[in-house]
Amino acid sequence: MPSFDIISEIDHHELQNAIDQTKKETETRFDLKDKDLKIELVKEDITLKAPEEFVLGQLRDILENKLTKRKIDIQAFEFKDPTSTLKEWSQIIKVKNGIDQDTAKKITKLVKDKKFKAQASIQGEKVRVTGKSRDELQEVMAFFRAENVGLPLQFDNFRD
Repeated sequence: MPSFDIISEIDHHELQNAIDQTKKETETRFDLKDKDLKIELVKEDITLKAPEEFVLGQLRDILENKLTKRKIDIQAFEFKDPTSTLKEWSQIIKVKNGIDQDTAKKITKLVKDKKFKAQASIQGEKVRVTGKSRDELQEVMAFFRAENVGLPLQFDNFRD
């Protein structure tokens, strides 16, 4: 029976490259050159630090631009509100990896509601879709490429 997995992952190597490019651009830009800017990736969090809120916004814009150029979907990130201490502003950006339970339930419900001849089941941080024919599974893939579920989706492990 043909099947495939719906997953939501980002390429961590590309993410690190985008962060490195952001650092390099902030070091060379005239308006940001002498500012004390920090951007770092720790496990699944990106931390931005800047002396002013406006500069923090510029740093975030540069990062978003670099992520987009490296074909990393911005939907894969959860932007927390900026916080302030006496001398600097900081913002934490959470990297969403895997499909959370609510989104997985939404995906399985969409498969059932659209009356595809396929079944979807939640398996940890991915959703497995099985069907009788390869064509039906390709229709499900085409549907989810056009649908916005709040996460960037990829299709993996297609078996005939």
